[in-house]
Amino acid sequence: MKTYSRRALIASAVIPVGLLVGILAIQAQREKWPFAPTHSVGNSDLDSKSHAPGSQATDRSAVRTTVELTGKQAEMLGIKFETAEVRQFDETVSGVAAAVIDESRIVEVHPRVSGWLEQLYVRTTGQTVRAGQALGAVFSQELYASQLEYLAALRRKNTAPASVVLAAGKTRLRVLGMSEGEIRRLENTGRPNRLVTITAPKSGFVLDRGVTQGISVDPSTNILSIADAGQLWVIAEIAEADAGRVRLGSTASLSFPLSGRPPFIARVDFIYPTLTERTRSIRVRMSVPNIGGALRPGMYGTAQISAAPREAITVGRDAVIDTGLSQHVFVRTGANRFEPRQVKLGAKTADCVEILQGLAAGEQVVSAGVFLLDSESRLWASGATGHGGHGGGASGEKDGKAMPSEAPREGSPGASAGAHSGHQR
Repeated sequence: MKTYSRRALIASAVIPVGLLVGILAIQAQREKWPFAPTHSVGNSDLDSKSHAPGSQATDRSAVRTTVELTGKQAEMLGIKFETAEVRQFDETVSGVAAAVIDESRIVEVHPRVSGWLEQLYVRTTGQTVRAGQALGAVFSQELYASQLEYLAALRRKNTAPASVVLAAGKTRLRVLGMSEGEIRRLENTGRPNRLVTITAPKSGFVLDRGVTQGISVDPSTNILSIADAGQLWVIAEIAEADAGRVRLGSTASLSFPLSGRPPFIARVDFIYPTLTERTRSIRVRMSVPNIGGALRPGMYGTAQISAAPREAITVGRDAVIDTGLSQHVFVRTGANRFEPRQVKLGAKTADCVEILQGLAAGEQVVSAGVFLLDSESRLWASGATGHGGHGGGASGEKDGKAMPSEAPREGSPGASAGAHSGHQR
């Protein structure tokens, strides 16, 4: 009795283990499980090829094939079409814009004589000045001596030689920086002015102050730099690739939200001939009136510059499959035959994209249901059963062996026959 019980216990433990091993062996042969010897060898070969020196990364998802569907299958996938057509491609070039001072509206104030700057009335940068406003006063021994000579000629003005000297002395005073008002005051008082006033040649704000009060000056000394902010430059930086699409006279929509000024239109006045190497960008310049002083030099904004219109083959953006490494569309070559075709893209707008290579005008491309059709195409190319129940490729063959296009459905004669034969075995 004990021997029989022991044998029964061993049999009950061995039989399930044997069944499990048998099932795993059968499944490994049918499905090629990862731990199967053939599968591991294949993976090792693939890994060695992918990591071999000089190997390059490829887009494995780019393996696609032509797909043939029935009308019902195309309807189920929601496939719709559009025609690749030639249209006028109106586009804009975007850039970062900055308001800067108009260089042609900057003036520098210099004394006409050598001397000492005894008074400086405008001492801070950014201060607003008006045309004719006194900026400082200079004492010059040369100018003082010229005033004395002019007064001496003025006393002898009734004689012919004195009139010539008087005219020359007056011209000299003008050249040395004295205004007409100061000369008239000199003539009325008969006393030379010790200090000569330096006035602002135009209205604006002080951009730079080059001296301090009491310093010695000469005609090369820059006392102040004055900039007129009534007209500014807007310089926009655009990408190097867009340089050929912008022309002189192109209109641009400029927006400076922080200025409080609504967007406004300007025209491109100048395109700089050099490339900014740090940003790899091209600078274009526009001159704009600074209405109300809303724009301040240094403000940043955006520029949308109208590019030169041109004709190009375009399709909708939804028609293009972009994997990152390649771009393609599905071209309708028959009633329900769809061919994947790689294309080269150009400029893009909100609703369409330019096709540089791969398509001709008039060809029909799939515009809706593209991703489902792309999945179907890749399944066909891999030899797997597609969504429509078809095997890979038109012939339904893989590795030289016939592949069944459709498995027997439950309840069909083939299914019952298979079940019966399996029952007999």
